[in-house]
Amino acid sequence: MTMEMEYRRLGKSGLKVSALSFGSWATFDAQLDVEEAEVCMKMAYDAGVNFFDNAEMYANGASEEIMGTVLKKSGWRRDSYCVSSKVRWGCVENPLPTQVGLSRKHVIEACEQAMQRLGVDYLDLYFCHRPDDETPMEETVRAMHTLVEQGKVLYWGTSHFSALEIMEMHSAARQFGLTPPTIEQPLYNMFDREKVEKEFCRLYDEIGLGTTVFSPLAGGVLTGKYSDGIPEGSRMSLEGFEFMRRYYASDDGKPCIEKAIKLKPIAEDLGTSLAQLALAWILKNPNVSTIILGASRPEQLTDNLGALGVVGQLTDDVLTSIEDVLENKPV
Repeated sequence: MTMEMEYRRLGKSGLKVSALSFGSWATFDAQLDVEEAEVCMKMAYDAGVNFFDNAEMYANGASEEIMGTVLKKSGWRRDSYCVSSKVRWGCVENPLPTQVGLSRKHVIEACEQAMQRLGVDYLDLYFCHRPDDETPMEETVRAMHTLVEQGKVLYWGTSHFSALEIMEMHSAARQFGLTPPTIEQPLYNMFDREKVEKEFCRLYDEIGLGTTVFSPLAGGVLTGKYSDGIPEGSRMSLEGFEFMRRYYASDDGKPCIEKAIKLKPIAEDLGTSLAQLALAWILKNPNVSTIILGASRPEQLTDNLGALGVVGQLTDDVLTSIEDVLENKPV
């Protein structure tokens, strides 16, 4: 079942983003070349997706170059889509001290470099890609404010920050009359719930925090593909994702595989896939502005986009059945 795209405000900002968006982490360059990325991005855009997520560190900048090539070829009006980048880790192997972090120098230079790779005159969203303990928060906030004032960034925010760190940045912005962060990009799925459902609770109302959640399918575990081992070509089989293999082979990770197996009959009873069930479950959370999808094949993306048509089927009884399997609802 498919439905028209839903658009949600990015927190309390006026920007409306598609409830399902498309990101390039782990797929562009590693699994998708320009032609394959173009197929997926066009499919997403035609389905109503208006936000495309990226970062300087993804494939050391190659991911943004691929996305930029697709955007240039697309012919899409610039005011019809949003594109993002993230700053923190740099985009070169063995970076020099000035090529990483959240210093004013790197934040501003990384923005310029991302704009060049993406072929755009401004970034709609720009994220601090993990905290930097060696840079004062006020310095980073001032750098972001400068970029906003210059028209190079429209909205800025954080990724994988704590509620306390977000509030410190917000307070610094208010104290000095600077542009505050609007968004956080946290990990959120059926297995990872604490931050979005509990830690950030007060931030949605107090500062109007928006969320662009990533890894909604827990690296593919919530598709059921790992129920009988690790398929060749899957994310867990890729170089650089050894951490995922170790985690899901551990005592902490194994129960997630088992829960995915138990969730599958619930999806089948609804006539849907496990992936669509997992995505629709996230969409039920009104504090989620958008879910970043990451697909390595067009058929995966087609299935994921179909989650919009499943949300209405998640009745209280179905949600209770899901919670009975998960047994991890934050108190």
